[in-house]
Order: sequence, then structure tokens, then C-alpha cells
Amino acid sequence: MSNAGLWLLAAAASMVLATSWLALSLPAHWRQVFGSEEGAPGYLRTLGWLALGVSVLCCFKADHPSMAVLVWFTLLPVAAVATAITLSYRPALLRTIWPAFLHTR
Repeated sequence: MSNAGLWLLAAAASMVLATSWLALSLPAHWRQVFGSEEGAPGYLRTLGWLALGVSVLCCFKADHPSMAVLVWFTLLPVAAVATAITLSYRPALLRTIWPAFLHTR
């Protein structure tokens, strides 16, 4: 796999993490996945936005700016739909993307 391919793979993985963390930052999805009434930690939304930033940086590292923006805007709905399908059918799978050292409850 070429160097650009690895950057695009990293961008896609970061985008999936970002959409998953942003979804988990909502109280309803947090309860759906973890069954906790306490709600999501406050820094979860910040982690999601940072992961979005990492994904756009990976896209820019892989391609020219005009193509990088196109790829990033294409990855966004793909990752969002993948997260929505996961929340609909197997919400417990999203526990695997939650690092154990961040789970404070």
C-alpha cells in the first residue's frame, strides 16, 4: 500500500472515531451503549472534534488540497452512516472504541 493509501486509511479511521465519539457525547446514545444514567464525560465532544481535525490533516497529507477536501467531505457521511447503523443494530460494539483508561465511571 502506498504512503497516500496509509494516510487515507488513517483519515477514515479517525473519521469513524470522531463520529462515534460525537454520537456518544449525546446522553441518549451514551445510555444506549453503556446503560449508565450518569451521562457521557464532558471531554468526549472535544475528543470527537479533535479526531475530526486529525482526519482532515491526514487527508491533506495524502492528496492535493482540492482532492483532500473532496475526500474528507466524502468520508464524513460514510462514517456517520456507519456509526448510525452500529447504534441501530449493535450499539455494544461502540464500547470497543472507548479506551478503558478514559472510562472513569
